[in-house]
Amino acid sequence: MPSFDIVSKTDLQKLDNAINTASKEIVTRFDFNHSKTTIELDKKTMEIHVLTENDMRMKTVEGIIISRMVKQGLDTQSLDFGKEIYASGNMVKKDIKVKQGVDKDTAKKIVKIIKDSGKRVQTSIMDEQVRVTGKKIDDLQEIIALMEKSPVGIPLQFDNYR
Repeated sequence: MPSFDIVSKTDLQKLDNAINTASKEIVTRFDFNHSKTTIELDKKTMEIHVLTENDMRMKTVEGIIISRMVKQGLDTQSLDFGKEIYASGNMVKKDIKVKQGVDKDTAKKIVKIIKDSGKRVQTSIMDEQVRVTGKKIDDLQEIIALMEKSPVGIPLQFDNYR
């Protein structure tokens, strides 16, 4: 029976390129002249660490990161902007989490959208992905088109299409 997996992955190399380009842009920008702003990507925990002087610069850095991700072809829905943490002195620190995988709540939401479509397919939640199987390839293609239009809150990719 034909099947495919619904997953949510962020290309680590493209994300690394976007963060490196954003940090180079901050070094050369006039409004960040003599600034102690740093941007680092922690590949193990999949977090972007930003350290800067004030809230206004933090918002500017977030905008730069978003624009660089878009230019690399990455979906910005994979970023989870948390609260700012005030570090020592007048510095502001923020840890931006990069979402990987489909969590349980989102997986249940995806299954509900597929069930409500009325197509004759089976869904199963496996770890951080949702597998969809059906008898007809046309039904699976319609499910892919439906999921591309549905607002789930995370970027979705479709893998292992067999």
